[in-house]
Amino acid sequence: MTSIIEPVRRSFAVLEALSRRRSTTLSVLTGETGLPRPTVVRLLHTLIALGYAARVSRQQGYRLTDRVLGLSESIRFVDHLVDAAIPHMRRFTEEHGWPLYLATISQGAIVIRHSTAPESPMSFEGAGLNARRPVLISALGRVWLAFCPEEERRAILRDVGVTGRQKAALDQVLARVRRDGIAFTQPLRPTRIHGMAVPIRRGSRVLGSLSMRFPRSAMTEEEVARRFGKRLQSLARAIAADVARTQAA
Repeated sequence: MTSIIEPVRRSFAVLEALSRRRSTTLSVLTGETGLPRPTVVRLLHTLIALGYAARVSRQQGYRLTDRVLGLSESIRFVDHLVDAAIPHMRRFTEEHGWPLYLATISQGAIVIRHSTAPESPMSFEGAGLNARRPVLISALGRVWLAFCPEEERRAILRDVGVTGRQKAALDQVLARVRRDGIAFTQPLRPTRIHGMAVPIRRGSRVLGSLSMRFPRSAMTEEEVARRFGKRLQSLARAIAADVARTQAA
């Protein structure tokens, strides 16, 4: 079981209590958090010093500031990414038939954010929205690992417990992915449905992963790469460009 750092838990308890109302008194915060009054006062002073809280008045107590909105920046970015990707993904599926999946990384796993599976006549799976896929096995995860910055890659591998000999073998795989610009699913046992993925990049940063899913009986990896690899890469570049325009607006 992961140990909890008590001062951090207490700080979040105060933040959560503050978030329930426009302003909150010290007595209410003490009652809702179950923390001693002096502890709540010290935490409030810290939050005020950091810019996350402010004192309204003696009667009204305290409130959160708009600085806390910055803590949700990555969540809002996912919305921007999905909005930018939807029309491109839809056109690809309309033209080629195959379902596409868009994903981002979260807490050591790849999370599906959007899919055209419901629109695809050649889909054999559901959309899988918010489903978590293993980073090391899925094409979406492998392509993210291959193209993300080294520091981010080390953190992800540390989170999923990759060390030593396993890391050395994985480094070789990721070097091949970077050379080819695409990654394929590598399941632990044979599966009927396969995936090819490309990164959605902006500079050195990976914004998301984009994959096309297909039955192994329909095409080999070589055929899929030849027919759809460059198309998928072009699609990823178009999505990244639209995200950049949205953020610049």
